[in-house]
Amino acid sequence: MAASIIAIGAGRMGRGIALAYAIRGQSVAVVDFKPRDAGQFQALSEEIDQELITALQQLADLELFSADQVASIRRRIDIVDLAHAGDVLKTAGIIYEGVPETLEAKRDALKRICESAPDTAIIASTTSTMLASELAGMVTHPRRFMNAHWLNPAYVIPLVEISAHDQTSSEALDALKESLTGIGKVPVQCACSPGFIVPRLQTLIMNEAARMVEEGVATVEEIDRATRYGLGFRFASIGVLEFIDYGGNDILYHASHYLSDNLDASRYAAPDIIKRYMHEGKIGLRSANGFLSYEGVDLNAYRRDVLARTLGMLRHFGLDQSIPSTTVKEISDEN
Repeated sequence: MAASIIAIGAGRMGRGIALAYAIRGQSVAVVDFKPRDAGQFQALSEEIDQELITALQQLADLELFSADQVASIRRRIDIVDLAHAGDVLKTAGIIYEGVPETLEAKRDALKRICESAPDTAIIASTTSTMLASELAGMVTHPRRFMNAHWLNPAYVIPLVEISAHDQTSSEALDALKESLTGIGKVPVQCACSPGFIVPRLQTLIMNEAARMVEEGVATVEEIDRATRYGLGFRFASIGVLEFIDYGGNDILYHASHYLSDNLDASRYAAPDIIKRYMHEGKIGLRSANGFLSYEGVDLNAYRRDVLARTLGMLRHFGLDQSIPSTTVKEISDEN
């Protein structure tokens, strides 16, 4: 099978990317870049095959597609050993590099890729810890190189963070984005900066959640419930910066001061942009200007749209049920 989409590295990320493309009808090859004898590679292939089949059966059980499609989707994915990697790479249009997170592994993998792949191939590293600018010197055509950070499980989570470097061409960027949107992904572009977007945000959240357990603020179960039904739910229907505007930058400004004074100034001090917006009167919806501009926006219609997004999620998860009549009676009796 000739595949123009190649995932280098037979670990969790490579397998997830392969599923993402195969589910959307595209052929993809997962290339194992580790030297193994025939027996070792056979064992790996069987392990990968079982994992792919299990994931596809679970998705079929959840009605993403019908059960009789599992086998055909699985056939779109080839597992290739190191000995045949060069032949497969010759067919590559887009290559996702997903080898272990060490410079030595990246350097070796990118060198091997460039020795076999056509000059027209786009190479995207899936690393979440190394910058495209640090890796671009390891490829022969840096204009066609960038980072593409997928979130696990790659075949489920829509977002892919694309981080280019100074030499990445706009044509390569557009082609990668087009490929991703073609399989239902939501690519977002960010600067060549440590942590990209999501890892930088979620590292702060995860560390703070762990601190709250450590400090006895709440149990693990309660913190996770608060995350699922409050924090996570909220930011799934409205973006973080949009939410600042919606509630008001002044609220964040004062909350930051309170938490900075009472918990830890190094963790909760407001950044300069929040202070500047506060002093400029850019507090969001109420001033028609914040991180976004609301000049000429019908604010009632906008608020209704935000409400519709939230209610849509509530309905999706079956959480929009009205208060049972028995509960209403109990409240009336108490009053």
